[in-house]
Amino acid sequence: MSHSVIIPVTEIDAATAFYTIAFGIEPHTDTPYYVGYNVAGQEIGLNPTGHASGMTGTVVFWNVDDVAAKVAEAEAAGATITQPATEVGGGVTTAIVTDPHGNQLGFISQ
Repeated sequence: MSHSVIIPVTEIDAATAFYTIAFGIEPHTDTPYYVGYNVAGQEIGLNPTGHASGMTGTVVFWNVDDVAAKVAEAEAAGATITQPATEVGGGVTTAIVTDPHGNQLGFISQ
């Protein structure tokens, strides 16, 4: 998979109940810090700490080999760093940048 869609939520249990109904499937991962769904081959996740880490809405995370390097490239192209490269557990590193137009884009390596 080349990308993941992450939705920041404020109440993980209520969000899980809603998206389970909306997607019509059970999550493949259901933890207090991440709930993940495989919707027709697309990873869609719920992040209860997303707003606290600077997410202003749903963010697409592109898979890259080196998150820190990609953040540096994006910054050189005019982006601002919203969330620096951060190890989030299980060998996964993420970051979020904001482009010059105010849109957020995430990078992830696994």
